Amino acid sequence: MPLRASGRARIVLLAVSLGLAATACSAFTPTTAPATPTDFAGIVAELANVGIDVNRVVSGDAGCDDQRLARTAIGFDARGGDQTTTVRVYLYAFRDQQVYDELRPAVDACARSYVTDAAAFGSVDDPPYVLAGNGPWTSTFKDALRTALKRASVGG
Repeated sequence: MPLRASGRARIVLLAVSLGLAATACSAFTPTTAPATPTDFAGIVAELANVGIDVNRVVSGDAGCDDQRLARTAIGFDARGGDQTTTVRVYLYAFRDQQVYDELRPAVDACARSYVTDAAAFGSVDDPPYVLAGNGPWTSTFKDALRTALKRASVGG
């Protein structure tokens, strides 16, 4: 028996209603926001979690005269763990991977102005961050810096 026009309209209306309901339900599906890097306070907290003390914090201290780096840099003294000698460390916190890729070579050029012994130069990268400084850094200290920076790069 053929469907009448009103019967076909009901089927089409039902199909459209089911499609809209499915679309609406998918809008409420929970999603996890992508991890975002933490701010300086979060980095200091991560450093403290691995036993590194931070002092003499200076915003804009890149260790050199590169103004592009100074906008992203924070200089600070650090020690902890088996690093009994305080060392000056420079944090370069870039906005994103693209800026990191663009300015990462400038960090090495900048370091040449403050590193007194190339063999003692220390650096740790975990985009969008770079920690660099004159050393020597003990291996445990460097590992602690790496752990803290890795945690900070994904929001702790």
